[in-house]
Amino acid sequence: MEVYKPARVALANAPGTGVADDKVIYAYVPKIVEYYLGEAIILPNVPTLICAEAEDRRYVLAHLSELVVKAANESGGYGMLVGPRSTEEQQAEFATRILANPRNYIAQPTLALSRVPTIAGDGFKGRHVDLRPYILYGEDIFVLPGGLTRVALKDGSLVVNSSQGGGSKDTWVLAGDPDDPGAVSGQECGAVTVGAD
Repeated sequence: MEVYKPARVALANAPGTGVADDKVIYAYVPKIVEYYLGEAIILPNVPTLICAEAEDRRYVLAHLSELVVKAANESGGYGMLVGPRSTEEQQAEFATRILANPRNYIAQPTLALSRVPTIAGDGFKGRHVDLRPYILYGEDIFVLPGGLTRVALKDGSLVVNSSQGGGSKDTWVLAGDPDDPGAVSGQECGAVTVGAD
């Protein structure tokens, strides 16, 4: 911080940007976009319930077996409950946590993640994945072709975080029409497992 204050270095994630890591903020992104840009978001958010709001909290507590509940300020897949794969004891524990500190929890529907062939042990197995695209923001906004595909290496798991036993796959766009950036010809993407067991 002593070097940062007199502007001798620049930080990619300056102090204070951690507010964006608070999962509660995610629920407000559509409203934030509408407020600042005067337009609706193009891609919808995953519906997000905020346990600090009484109506949302009542719904979450009544549907713990159906929802994914996440601690607002934890990362890496920690502090979460995957309702459809949880026990009644785990649901009761999360109900107690939510009631004790509702501001610290959000809930979302359980998503059906895509599955891809993945090298696991001595062969290929189907594993759940999600895609993290990369977007460069400056004078123009540019979405890079491809991205990081995170993969749940544990059989049946929906948690793709590397700290919870997940891995990653590089993802590339192989071919496209330069006159139509949205069109991709031939095979759309390839994935190679990185760091799988």
